[in-house]
Amino acid sequence: MSVETVSSMIHWLGHDSIRIDAGLTIYIDPFKIESDLPADIILITHEHFDHCSPEDIAKIRTDDTVIVTEKDSAEKLSGDVRVMAPGERLTVKGMEIEAVPSYNLNKKFHPKANNWLGFILTIDGTRVYHAGDTDFIPEMKEIKTDIALVPVSGTYVMTANEAVEATLAINPALAIPMHYGSIVGDANDAATFKSGLKGKIDVTILKKG
Repeated sequence: MSVETVSSMIHWLGHDSIRIDAGLTIYIDPFKIESDLPADIILITHEHFDHCSPEDIAKIRTDDTVIVTEKDSAEKLSGDVRVMAPGERLTVKGMEIEAVPSYNLNKKFHPKANNWLGFILTIDGTRVYHAGDTDFIPEMKEIKTDIALVPVSGTYVMTANEAVEATLAINPALAIPMHYGSIVGDANDAATFKSGLKGKIDVTILKKG
């Protein structure tokens, strides 16, 4: 499946929240979501309230929903919860899921020792990377992905300019900015990110919803 086709399946729900409609309905870090489409799979990157929101998960979880997350978030959740650590792989309902590191280098909000997560999904051969709450970490140079969802707001994660450098290291076919417009960051961060990659890597700024 082409990058263009897979990118059309990706919906930004605000902040770090993503829904992917790829036959399966997959949510990543649902937070303050209006969508109530039932989830086949929910991925949670870490335990902070704006990423692991039991209230939002309850809106979309069914008896058949599988939640994939790390150990800290798992303690707050119920149902079919499966725990991953960075470097592990899992197949859920035919979807290949790879857990990768996600942490801060120069701030204390997301310590490396917590083993919190980013995720790579493989959708009909096209790889989609959700970076989670992270800085430009060395492991990104080893990430192989076609589409990269990258935080750009600064404060808790990379700034837009740092996200440009990270994306150049990852070298996806397409990059999508996230982690702005709620709590911290705004549309200017997404615009700065897109401008910094102009002529180098294609960037799509998704409208919320």
